[in-house]
Amino acid sequence: MVRNIIIAALSIALVVTGYWGYQERQAKNQESQAKNAVLVHAENNYQRAFHDLSYQVDILHDKIGTSLAMNSRTSLSPCLTDIWRITSEAQNDVGQLPLSLMAFSKTEEFLSKIGDFSYRTAIRDLEKEPLTDKEYGNLQSLYKQSADIQTEIRKVQHVALQNNLKWMDVEMALSDDEEKSDNTIVDGFKTVEKKVSGYSQANEMDPTFTSYEQKENNFKNLTGKEISKKEAASIATRYAKAEKGTKVKVEENKKGSEFGFYSVSLTDARKESEVNMDITKKGGYPIWFINTRDVNKSKISLNEASNHAKAFLKQNKFENLELYESAQYDNIGLFNFVTVEQGARIYPDSVKVKIALDDGSIIGFSADEFLKSNKQRKIGTPVLSEEAARKKISSKVQVMEHRLSVINNNTQEEVLCHEFLGTIGDDTYRIFINAKTGDEEKVEKLENAEPIYENIV
Repeated sequence: MVRNIIIAALSIALVVTGYWGYQERQAKNQESQAKNAVLVHAENNYQRAFHDLSYQVDILHDKIGTSLAMNSRTSLSPCLTDIWRITSEAQNDVGQLPLSLMAFSKTEEFLSKIGDFSYRTAIRDLEKEPLTDKEYGNLQSLYKQSADIQTEIRKVQHVALQNNLKWMDVEMALSDDEEKSDNTIVDGFKTVEKKVSGYSQANEMDPTFTSYEQKENNFKNLTGKEISKKEAASIATRYAKAEKGTKVKVEENKKGSEFGFYSVSLTDARKESEVNMDITKKGGYPIWFINTRDVNKSKISLNEASNHAKAFLKQNKFENLELYESAQYDNIGLFNFVTVEQGARIYPDSVKVKIALDDGSIIGFSADEFLKSNKQRKIGTPVLSEEAARKKISSKVQVMEHRLSVINNNTQEEVLCHEFLGTIGDDTYRIFINAKTGDEEKVEKLENAEPIYENIV
């Protein structure tokens, strides 16, 4: 009897174990299939982005070549606009490839420069300002250089298709030690990068050709002496109003940065908060400041919070600033200030401040744009009167306010404008009319108040 019970128990155990093993195997198979599906999807995306890039470079080369034969604005402007669009798409394709661990910045910069040059040339009046000999020479140079890049990318494409190479292997090769990486696709892109690096060293580009994104990529207008790590820690402690016992860590910027700065972090375990801040070496100016803490229920109004922001800027010697924009997100107030000179708002000189609405403390601050743009300026006198500028505005707009302002136009040049605030129905617009030429430089639709959906069923 006992023997039969034991046999039955063992049989049941064997069946259960077998079923469990079967389930485990099925689960592993399903997991493996899911992983394979993800890998296949990633590989397909990489393949699509790469072949799209190859196609865009082919079209880019042909478009630049076509532009060399054009002479009229009606043909040249749309062609240059197409070149700008194609370079944007090519940059997007590059961004989707697993090249983040590989130095590929020169190629991306080259595409960016082509885009900037073609865009800025396309939007100007080519009847009044046709291409100069130097600009035509730049186009010829771009045509030759894009041909070289086209050839190298086609080589990579040919080998990849012929040998059925996988982009997932590229990720693995780039993740390994650089000296050990040996991958045909990686080597091909390194060749492209090397060629483009040669272009940037050999070319003496016209200032109009240089990417305007790089014109103001450092804080060249800063004044003052260089500060030490100790002084940076002291500045950060003062901004954060840190208490005793707060841990302070200061790191110097790495090589390759366009300007010197310190990154400071302050950790207060008791308050469960962490403050991070970047400070320029020259002059010790705060670039940005973030206090990552939980913000509780609002206790102060947006107006009170704006007064806290103004007081903070005044304490830290940010002068001649005017609040022009404010918004509330949950329990946080966001305030945007601009410099005012000779009665005109200088929009490139902007400072943003975040205030916690539970206690009015500063939890965010950005002076990046201000530090890059702030300088001695000659505002000048408008050539166009306010009345003449007002006539340039659509009759559908009901004008409410007027002031003078300085903005960056599409080519990132500072221009003096008549700024009008107007409405069409329930929408509000900010319209900038060039005070010299009368051109409509920019039209901005201001954000409407966010609707509340909490009580909607």
